[in-house]
Amino acid sequence: MAPAISNPEGLHDPTGFGYSHIAEVSGDLVLIAGQYASDAEGGVAAEDFAEQVETAFARLGAALEAAGLGYADVAALRTFIVDHDLDRLAVLGRVIAGIWGERPPVQTLTGVAALALPGMLFEVDATAVRPRPGTDRERTAGQAP
Repeated sequence: MAPAISNPEGLHDPTGFGYSHIAEVSGDLVLIAGQYASDAEGGVAAEDFAEQVETAFARLGAALEAAGLGYADVAALRTFIVDHDLDRLAVLGRVIAGIWGERPPVQTLTGVAALALPGMLFEVDATAVRPRPGTDRERTAGQAP
């Protein structure tokens, strides 16, 4: 079953910021390491922040697919932004909305001074859920909610 995403009353509506408050899961957890705008050799493939975010999420999608999962199976994201500001938050929010619409997974965003490689401005890792055999899936793997 895909994660049950919710935003309870009494807490602000975080969807405009690209996350939800709660993801309840049932199944096996699949952990996806930090993905970034990498080229074939592991170097940073883009200088532009927006391009790095889009490419990192494409790499995340490829990792999910390799595990037999899709964006709809993601329960949690951790994102890391160098020199975080509201403009960069808006870019991230647009990319997340393009993938998950009004039901983004839970997310913790951390502003950092630097990441692993020179020129790397963004990184995302994910926790996804593989449904247990015999459970109904609300959505097909790879299909965003």
